[in-house]
Amino acid sequence: MKKLLYLAFLLPLLLFGAKPDFLVNAEWLEEQMEDPKTVILEVRYYPHRYSTVGHIKGAVQVQRFKDLGANKEIPTMRFPKKDDFEKTLRSWGVNNDSMVVLYDDSRSALASRVYYLLDLYGFDMNRVKILDGGNMEWQVFNEIVKEKSSPKQGNITLKKAKSELLAEWTEVYQKIVCERDSESILIDSRPKTHYTGEEIKHSIQGGHIPGAINVVSLDGTKSGGSSRWQSIEDVALLYKDVPKGKTIYLYCHDGFRMTLAYMQLKALGYKKVKLYNGGWGDWGINLSLPVVQGNKPLDEAFEL
Repeated sequence: MKKLLYLAFLLPLLLFGAKPDFLVNAEWLEEQMEDPKTVILEVRYYPHRYSTVGHIKGAVQVQRFKDLGANKEIPTMRFPKKDDFEKTLRSWGVNNDSMVVLYDDSRSALASRVYYLLDLYGFDMNRVKILDGGNMEWQVFNEIVKEKSSPKQGNITLKKAKSELLAEWTEVYQKIVCERDSESILIDSRPKTHYTGEEIKHSIQGGHIPGAINVVSLDGTKSGGSSRWQSIEDVALLYKDVPKGKTIYLYCHDGFRMTLAYMQLKALGYKKVKLYNGGWGDWGINLSLPVVQGNKPLDEAFEL
C-alpha cells in the first residue's frame, strides 16, 4: 500500500518532467546572458573567492550574511526587512522585469536563500532561475573572470512579505510543541548530527525543536564535482512521508538549508510551506525554550 501511495505521489512529477522549471544549465545561461535584462548573482560560501578565484562574467557578488540577513537583529540571519532587501537588490541592478539567475558553490543552498526572499517579497518567480551545478557546471566549458561587476542602479519595487511563507518561533511553539497540531509538520533540514545534538556547530547547544522530524535537504543534491540536484524522483523520496495537504514548517541553523528545502517542496507541488524566521539560530539561543536530543522527534518528557 505504501508503495502504491508513493507511486501516486510521484506520477504527476514524472508526467511533467524530471527537472523543476527554475533549474537551468550552463548552455541556457550562455544564451540568456546576452539579454540586457539578465542579472546574474553569485553567492559563494567564502565570499573572497569572487575576486581571488573568479566568477561568471557579469555576475554580481552577493555576500551571504551581510546581504541576506537582518544585520541589526539577533540572530543576524533572520530575514531582512522589505525595504532593506529592496535597496540591496537595486544595488545589484535588479529591475521589476529582470531575469534573475542565481548560482553558488554550495549545491544551490546559498542561492536558494535569494530565491526564497524574492518569493517572500512578491517578485515574479517565473523570472528567477538557479544554475544547476553552480560554478562547477559553468566552469566545465566556460571561463571565469576576476573583474568586479558594476551594475547600473536598479528600480525593483518589492511587495509586503507574504505571511503564508513565514513563521516566528511563537507559531512553531504553539502549533508543534503545545498543540501537537495534526495538520502541521515541522522539518529540521540540518545534518543528522546537528539534529541529534551529537555535533554542536555555530550554536550554544545541540538538539532539535520537540516534534521536529529530520529531512536533510542537502541529500537532495549531488555532492562532489557536479553539485547538481538529484532527480526529482530522488527528491520526492526524501519527502515521501510528508503529506502534501498539511502545513509544513521548515527550519535549519542560519537559513540556507531550509530555503533549499523550500525549493524542493515547491518543486514537488507542496502548497503550504512556512519558514521559521531565525531557525535554530533563534531557538537555540533562547535557553527558556525546550530542546530534544537524540534520533527521535520527541523524548520521554514530550511523549507523554
